[in-house]
Amino acid sequence: QVQLVESGGGLVQAGGSLRLSCVASGGTFSSYDMGWFRQAPGAEPKFVAAIVRNGGGYVRYAESVKGRFTISRDNAKNTVYLQMNSLKPEDASIYVCVTMADWTLLRYGYRGQGTQVTVSS
Repeated sequence: QVQLVESGGGLVQAGGSLRLSCVASGGTFSSYDMGWFRQAPGAEPKFVAAIVRNGGGYVRYAESVKGRFTISRDNAKNTVYLQMNSLKPEDASIYVCVTMADWTLLRYGYRGQGTQVTVSS
């Protein structure tokens, strides 16, 4: 059983930046591809970004965040990050850290509780 704990959310003005962190425990972090989804209240989670398990460079982003968000990981710290720049009001959501289960269908396995991101216009 993998536990994922997110942090770093908050309130930011449009155009600002936030860095989200997710610490994993209970499993071998380096054996998991990791990702971030975001979820509005009452809605299905939507894919944001993902990174391969060995940090070998392969990453994938949703079109809406390309060029603004960067996913990275530190396997020594069991942590995955999401650097979010040039934030827009439409980026406001609960951001959830996940283990990626299927890159084609963009399905996840384990997930955290999420961290709230609010963007004021």
